Amino acid sequence: MATIKDVAALAGISYTTVSHVVNNSRPVSPQVRHKVELAIAELNYVPSAVARSLKAQSTATIGLLVPNSVNPYFAELARGIEDYCERNGYCVILCNSDDDPVKQRNYLRVLLEKRIDGLVVASVGGEGALIESLSAVRTPMVIVDRGLQGVAADLVCIDHEQGGYLATRHLLELGHRDIACINGPAQTSVARMRLAGYRRALREYGIEAPPERVVDSDFTSPGGYQAAASLLDGTRPSAIFAANDMIGMGVLRAAAERGIKVPSELSVIGFDDIQLSRYVYPALTTVGQCIGQLGEMAAERLLARIAGSLTGQATQQVVAPRIVTRESTAPRANDLFNDYR
Repeated sequence: MATIKDVAALAGISYTTVSHVVNNSRPVSPQVRHKVELAIAELNYVPSAVARSLKAQSTATIGLLVPNSVNPYFAELARGIEDYCERNGYCVILCNSDDDPVKQRNYLRVLLEKRIDGLVVASVGGEGALIESLSAVRTPMVIVDRGLQGVAADLVCIDHEQGGYLATRHLLELGHRDIACINGPAQTSVARMRLAGYRRALREYGIEAPPERVVDSDFTSPGGYQAAASLLDGTRPSAIFAANDMIGMGVLRAAAERGIKVPSELSVIGFDDIQLSRYVYPALTTVGQCIGQLGEMAAERLLARIAGSLTGQATQQVVAPRIVTRESTAPRANDLFNDYR
């Protein structure tokens, strides 16, 4: 790989002059600049980002920690962050922790060693040691999707509790009363808040869900499939609130294998409105949020912190959820021609 000294030798000038051309740090005559540019092109010289960042005190790089890049939600979130950063002259280093708090902490250390200008964190949950590590970080930081108690950073998220409430109320308004919930990992704040919304909606209708109607899983389609199998092989509920769309897709698969028709025999609602939820069959009714926009909001806030245009204490930006009605929910069969009670 060519070095700045190789460029200088080929151009017949000092390497400090080459540095001035590359970094635009001092005026250089057009003739000299042309010679340097020709030498750079011939040698395919790539300036050292590390050296330039030390001089500029900036790497123009953002670190992004996500729990699971296979989950389309985090892929869409990362795309929103990346698009905004790219438009504003920043690149993004994506680190996937595979839902492993230890791996997430290790990636955090690697990112900080690379002297990133800012950090976006979507945490895996159950992360006492991570919270301790993040609390010591002085790099501008935004938490997205899942809040972290004790970390003084801006938070951008959807109202998870209200989303769980809206999803369950949608089913209740369709006449369903036996509504199961397939939740995410109990140690995550997101799962706890979505479950709280589910319970709040039921209480408004005077319903207390029996313990067997709430099944903890993980935020994956295989997890949703397995949890749905346990519900559908017993006394079947008339509706299921899946705590994310990936779980909901697993429910659809389990129902199809058992010959259970969705939505005429079983209504299913998800959460997140990932793009894939529009294209499964039947298309999944869900609690919606513009995931890409959520990512852009997080990136915008982070770059404002880096630039110094946003100062002061950490803030929270909570996005209101909405119901996106598609094909997987319908009135409870027994109530099709009756008034709901």
